[in-house]
Amino acid sequence: MNFQVTVLKILVSYPDGFAVVADLKRDMAILATSGRDWAERTKRLAARMPDLDIFSQALVERLNGGWRITEKGRAVLDFMENRSSGPQRERDASVEDLATAGPAPRLLASTRVDRSQRLQRRRAARARAKAS
Repeated sequence: MNFQVTVLKILVSYPDGFAVVADLKRDMAILATSGRDWAERTKRLAARMPDLDIFSQALVERLNGGWRITEKGRAVLDFMENRSSGPQRERDASVEDLATAGPAPRLLASTRVDRSQRLQRRRAARARAKAS
């Protein structure tokens, strides 16, 4: 199983692309024990981006006790999943540009709404962790 591809796939499955670390660990454990299909699939996807590094390429950012996939991360994952169709050279160049570009710009300030949403996500994650 390829850790970095799995993290991208897990994060993209969450509504806002954010998951607390406990949820990531739980989902990784489920996928790791799900059988050979998942391991083979992540190896195939990882082979399409051999130099994949989700943190240094700003595909995933660490926030408030969790990780969130960036738009750049979504684009790279989409590229890895859809690489078998269409003109190869143009897409290879565009994804290389994405992967080698500088870090994603940070948001300057959080609004009250953003803060409230983060608190709600944390409370929900704690409740899920206590339930399991």
